[in-house]
Amino acid sequence: MSGRVLPCSPEEIGSLFLFEKLPPEQLGQLCGAGRVEKFEPGPVYTEGEPATCFYVMIEGTVVLTRRVGGDDVEVTRTSQQGVYAGSMQAYLGDRVPQVYNNSLRVTEPTRFFVLPSQKFSDFMQEWYPLAVHLLEGLFFGSRSTQRAIGQRERLLALGSLSAGLTHELNNPAAAAVRATATLRERVGKMRHKLALIAQGNYAPEVMANLIDLQERTAERVAKAPTLSPLEASDREDALSDWLDDHDIQEGWRIAPTFVQAGLDVDWLDQVAAAVDQEILPSAIGWLNYTVETELLMDEINDSTNRISHLVDAAKQYSQLDRAPYQVADVHELLDSTLLMLSGKIGQRIKVVKDYDRTVPRVPAYPAELNQVWTNLIDNAVHAMNDAGGEGTLTVRTALDHERLLVEFRDTGTGVPREIRDRIFDPFFTTKPVGEGTGLGLDISWRIVVNKHHGSLQVESEPGDTRFQVLLPLTAAEPEASLEETE
Repeated sequence: MSGRVLPCSPEEIGSLFLFEKLPPEQLGQLCGAGRVEKFEPGPVYTEGEPATCFYVMIEGTVVLTRRVGGDDVEVTRTSQQGVYAGSMQAYLGDRVPQVYNNSLRVTEPTRFFVLPSQKFSDFMQEWYPLAVHLLEGLFFGSRSTQRAIGQRERLLALGSLSAGLTHELNNPAAAAVRATATLRERVGKMRHKLALIAQGNYAPEVMANLIDLQERTAERVAKAPTLSPLEASDREDALSDWLDDHDIQEGWRIAPTFVQAGLDVDWLDQVAAAVDQEILPSAIGWLNYTVETELLMDEINDSTNRISHLVDAAKQYSQLDRAPYQVADVHELLDSTLLMLSGKIGQRIKVVKDYDRTVPRVPAYPAELNQVWTNLIDNAVHAMNDAGGEGTLTVRTALDHERLLVEFRDTGTGVPREIRDRIFDPFFTTKPVGEGTGLGLDISWRIVVNKHHGSLQVESEPGDTRFQVLLPLTAAEPEASLEETE
């Protein structure tokens, strides 16, 4: 949008704080290269358009906004004479994208001194060469430092996750090794017991009964019900009494195994009725080994399935073998991240999943959203550790005005009001030295806002802190890499 061009007065331009130290000659050059324009209420320029001009307000009221998701968020509203906006990085040339980083509009008739971007760059290079070099160094040095420390932050997070994953994998792996060793021992004893039974010169029908009992016992193990501790104790007492009454040695040791397998007194009565009294102790011992081997094989199966599940979660978390931009189920991403971080979360923090399973899949960069979840969960755990090490982490999903809400709520110490506006700034951290670089929330902000066109906000008071991620439901054009948005 262009305004009505008015005469440019060097004296008036020189009254603006940005130019008040310039000599008359340079003020004359500014007026010759630029112009004064008067804009009626409405837009002056729009975010994302090529940055062609540098604007300095002479009089009026301006409003600066940024596009966040589908909304224009007001950043600044002011009537202060001399405020400026527009192509403020023109002196960097084509080394950075020369587009407007915000939108500018006026709410009343407003006059600006307008300087074309190229002229602004030329004057900066000619009048302030040292300042330009310093600003260039500051701009690119800060970007380089932020990128390097951001990579370090990712490596630290990866190291923490790797340690947690190793711990989680070690438990089922160790359980499988123990169960395998015990199974080998039980199978050896079963072979020995079978040899003893075979030496007894029992009739073929007796052996057939034993084999049939073994098969049916194995079937009961697979269908064993889950008992309460009181129910299990009562059944153990009943089985121990039955075994003692039938002169079975070490009934106290056998009873818990039979209870775990779902066997009861009625089943043992069926066994006693199927075999002769003299063979009953051997038959019970034989069935005990059968039950133990079945339970051990179930334990090995559970352990290996747990390992497989952890590996699948690691692949889901890292998004191996998947396209970087796709339509994703946030619940899968959240579950994989929570599983990867379970070691860090620990046993004293309760995790509650309040998922709305009806929410649709969303277009996203899943691996980078997993990084956002990691950062937010890590901060929540840190806040609850500061509050005594116990608490509740609630992860909630819901629809919120045509956007998907992912909320992380913790019962930690909270974010003080005086720093709430700064927590998304690069390098800002409340953690002790060595425990964080202050880039987790900055990275999360750029992933959510810049790459996904969503929003990231916080509501906090002691004992109730909520970080809310809002993601659009419809696809946007895939953005550049995160490094390019820095």
